[in-house]
Amino acid sequence: MQIILNGEAQVVSGPLTVSQLLEQLGLGGRRVAVEVNREIVPRSRHGEHELNHDDRVEVVRAIGGG
Repeated sequence: MQIILNGEAQVVSGPLTVSQLLEQLGLGGRRVAVEVNREIVPRSRHGEHELNHDDRVEVVRAIGGG
């Protein structure tokens, strides 16, 4: 299955939830914001929101600094 991840085409094994994608990216358990097809997916729904072929996924990681 192909998705567009942060503007780049990626081939991933499907079906896949947002949580599973984050684990594959090494971002499981980290503070991230996820948008699928221009809609925010709340953290509480990451485990149930399944990705589909050609979904546009944006993942933004919070980085602290000072």
